Amino acid sequence: MRNLFSVEGKVVLVTGGSRGIGEMIARGYVENGAKTYISSRKADVCDRLAEELSEHGTCISLPFDLGNMAGIAGLAAAIAEREPKLDVLVNNAGATWGAPIDEYPEGGWDKVVDLNTKSIFFLTQKLLPQLRAAATHENPARVINIASVNGIEPPALETYAYSTSKAGCIMLTRHLAKRLAREHILVNAIAPGPFPSQMMAATLATAGDAIRANNPRGRTGEPEDIAGVAIFLSSRASAYTTGATIPCDGGSAEL
Repeated sequence: MRNLFSVEGKVVLVTGGSRGIGEMIARGYVENGAKTYISSRKADVCDRLAEELSEHGTCISLPFDLGNMAGIAGLAAAIAEREPKLDVLVNNAGATWGAPIDEYPEGGWDKVVDLNTKSIFFLTQKLLPQLRAAATHENPARVINIASVNGIEPPALETYAYSTSKAGCIMLTRHLAKRLAREHILVNAIAPGPFPSQMMAATLATAGDAIRANNPRGRTGEPEDIAGVAIFLSSRASAYTTGATIPCDGGSAEL
């Protein structure tokens, strides 16, 4: 029963890993001994964080825009050039778009759904050779999709594409889990609630006090909260868990 939660020596890729929840998760892996690749659209931000995290372990920047197939293929090829095996893929890259229902634009819808759902499927697909190479009966490879509590319960905000894409992420997680379990690849999702991040900044600025007051834990999420769930889903402790969506929201799915 010792070392149940160890990720030391694992090779990990975290998309959207240069800020927000992705940064929190990446930091958790690096500080616990995993060789961690981070990817994001902005190269300078990604490079800067990788340099900072490398003071605590191994972190490598691979900037790509996963909102299009060229970026997805480019990131998969960059990993394949560097690593014959990939132990953990964290599909965290995401976007949101808010607009009144009568004005909601097709371009905003497509941007959000393409990044939040489509990119998860195709990046996972293209990294299957590396995931399969890492996977064994005793030590499965892992795919962790970052969904949202808004994919479980609809929010009050007019972020229609976001909630739809995150609900799709949860079903895609279950579908991939069912297909890949026999290949010793486990697929799970985390559904975060409110965390301090750039995506949540405007909401927390206007409604942060109410969100914290209404949360059973009386606060928003902290880095250790989300990193802890990701580390659990990457370790021996979760080797019999697949197709699950774990809320990380302090007990409240309302935003």
